[in-house]
Amino acid sequence: MDPVTLAVLDNRLRAIVEEMGEAMLRTSYSQILNSSRDFSVAICGAEGDLVSQADHIPVHVGALPSAVQAVLAQFPAPRPGDIFLLNDPYDGGSHLPDLTILLPVFADGERCFFTVVRAHVSDIGGGTHGGYNPAATDIWSEGVRIPPIRLGEDGGLRDDLIRLLCANTRLPRDVRGDLMAMVGAARTGAARVEALLAQHGRDGLLAVVDAILGLSEAHARRIVAAWPDGIWQGEAVLDDDGHGRENITIRATCTKRGSDLTIDLSGSDDEVAGIVNSSRPNMLSAVAMAFAYLLDPEVSKNAGAFRPLSVIAREGSIVWAHEGKPVTLCTSHPGNEIVEAIIRAMQHCCPERAMGGWGRRFRVAIQGRSATGRKFVWHLFHARPGGGASAAGDGFNTAGEWHSAGGLKFGSVEQAEARFPLLFEAHEFRANSGGLGQYRGGTGAELRLRVESHGPALANTAGDGVRHGSAGMVGGPDGMPHAYTLLGADGAVRELRSKEVGVPVQPGDVLHLLSSGGGGWGDPGKRAEVAKQSDLRDGYTA
Repeated sequence: MDPVTLAVLDNRLRAIVEEMGEAMLRTSYSQILNSSRDFSVAICGAEGDLVSQADHIPVHVGALPSAVQAVLAQFPAPRPGDIFLLNDPYDGGSHLPDLTILLPVFADGERCFFTVVRAHVSDIGGGTHGGYNPAATDIWSEGVRIPPIRLGEDGGLRDDLIRLLCANTRLPRDVRGDLMAMVGAARTGAARVEALLAQHGRDGLLAVVDAILGLSEAHARRIVAAWPDGIWQGEAVLDDDGHGRENITIRATCTKRGSDLTIDLSGSDDEVAGIVNSSRPNMLSAVAMAFAYLLDPEVSKNAGAFRPLSVIAREGSIVWAHEGKPVTLCTSHPGNEIVEAIIRAMQHCCPERAMGGWGRRFRVAIQGRSATGRKFVWHLFHARPGGGASAAGDGFNTAGEWHSAGGLKFGSVEQAEARFPLLFEAHEFRANSGGLGQYRGGTGAELRLRVESHGPALANTAGDGVRHGSAGMVGGPDGMPHAYTLLGADGAVRELRSKEVGVPVQPGDVLHLLSSGGGGWGDPGKRAEVAKQSDLRDGYTA
């Protein structure tokens, strides 16, 4: 097939998903989407193969094929004009706060593609505000569970189902607005794909897609084939589950033969009582994410690129929990740790591709009222941790966690202060937080955030990385772990645990947050003297 045509149409497909992402960004209601960008979009094939994606949240994207397959299992013959919705982690979803909208796209009466939008809403019901309930010991305490449903047909929407969903959230206006933004983005993508089908014909466009996937597979296999054959093992450790289990270990055995790579996670610890279990789609996505990080940036991350990859896991383990277990934290944890365990193993196979660990997620959600009496839920996306170093250089400062790889943004400080009763007293780099090495891990952040709510507020936390820092690679040291405290207006100091609910926050209290740095890469003794001096001058080290 003509390589110019392939290149043009591959970029046309990418342009469609990028336009879908812009539609989401510009029309969504909640801060978590229109400021922090916690959403992802994709085009999938008729049976769910990932065709094209925009650069948003990696841990979302690898789970989207499971969503398409779950819809087809319940609705094997979707019709033009159908709109589907799900969030059930045990039926196509990853965790409950992530709603997924899917639209089938037809040509000549044949289903050809799906446009898919996954977005993290501000509240999904459950036992506490904000979508994360560290007290949960089952999924029913985490929020509203939606198996694949037909949200609309003949191009319209079921308002009764939308009202049912909104009635079970604390922020119905935001959830409804975000859901409409998702539908709009998916419809935008579908219209653009339909135009492409009309221009090139069903058979012509499907042949192009097959060729694009084949090229990605060939590119990925050339990379893997250049690595030495062998078997390598790596581990990553979660702090705890919030219910007494500590040092929960993910174990990866990576077997490379020819141009194939098999990842076996079956040696990981058993599932736990708390919210750090993973659903199967999330686990598959985390493995795909780790593999993608080992490939060249130019490889199109579609279904073809992942054909060299095989996954083995054990149901009932921390990476693949039995149905009914709580999983809300899974996109972050153990999502990050699955990646970390795999990269720790593969550093012995392809050290020049194994970057240091990125910081772990430690989120805070605050519920209260503003001076006007308006109810708010604010999600912390500031004070991002540092990215890991690599053979290419130092890690990115405050870039975020491995599962998002910079896709989540902390947004404007001024905008946050304008929309919520908050005052940012300090938001700056945290010196010495990145792991040293030939290349230094990115720094975390120091944040002093004063809460100025009208009356008392409540906070909950959900995260990890207070005990274990980001992993160093190829001889590089780990980054520093998190340290979060609540400084009371009355002078009291309260250490914040990474998984707790119902933390009282009084007006004038200050959250003092020190986030983790990224892991270092390589022997610290090989770091250039000029780089050390630059770190001191810029305040990255002290």
